[in-house]
Amino acid sequence: MKSLMFCAALAAAGVARAAHAGDAEDVLDNAPQSSYFTQAPKVAVPEGSSWYTSAELGAISTTGNTTGTSVTGKIDARQELLDWSNEYIFSGYFKQDDVINADGSHTNTRSAERYSVSAKAAYKLLEDGKRAFLLGSHVADKFGAYTRYSTLAIGYGTQLLKREDKTLDVEVGPGYFHGENAAGGEESGMTVHGAAQLRWRVSPSAQFAQTVNVERGTSNMHTVAETSLSTKINGTMQMKAAFSARNDTNVPVDKKNTDTQTSLTLVYSF
Repeated sequence: MKSLMFCAALAAAGVARAAHAGDAEDVLDNAPQSSYFTQAPKVAVPEGSSWYTSAELGAISTTGNTTGTSVTGKIDARQELLDWSNEYIFSGYFKQDDVINADGSHTNTRSAERYSVSAKAAYKLLEDGKRAFLLGSHVADKFGAYTRYSTLAIGYGTQLLKREDKTLDVEVGPGYFHGENAAGGEESGMTVHGAAQLRWRVSPSAQFAQTVNVERGTSNMHTVAETSLSTKINGTMQMKAAFSARNDTNVPVDKKNTDTQTSLTLVYSF
């Protein structure tokens, strides 16, 4: 069996201070690291606004006894204003297999297909690291326990730990969700939204991140967790290895509670 892995990434940024955009000392300070936490880089926000954008893409293609292709990618665009931090994220994942039938013919079968989009506006309060936020997200997962899952949440976030090499951010607030499970049933109701993220600078060129997001409702608890390690290749390019898990406590009888994904991607950011 022959296996080919390729990773590529594209990124675009809006207005940014030229003195820092091209030669930042550590790109990990500027790259958005989470779908749920918007953190300002260690540079002053200029008048107007600054955009910090990253894009990542990874793919695996196999031939021989097993033939198939899987692709994962994400675009994370963050806008820093004097009083607001705004973040917009789009991610996607699909897997397609070439199945050999009994008569020798080939059939292309899609075995995974998931897309998600989210937008978050966080108002910076008077104390450093404290935020009031509004978050909206939508996930379409053709083969998941929930084929559609939309949430809206408001709340308060703060930074519990702030050291030179480590930060810990948490947020909590009420929310509302609406979803459709794989059996066709629709669910909706109030939720309690909670999230936490630990970021640890392992070295000047490597960073570890652990993020957990929980939506607790009356009929289901939806949890998304990601563990990642990013290493800097050059001023704008990083290699990222990640393991993510999505769990729902209430799923149809023919579905599993947990979906996991392991990925290796290239990330381009500035």
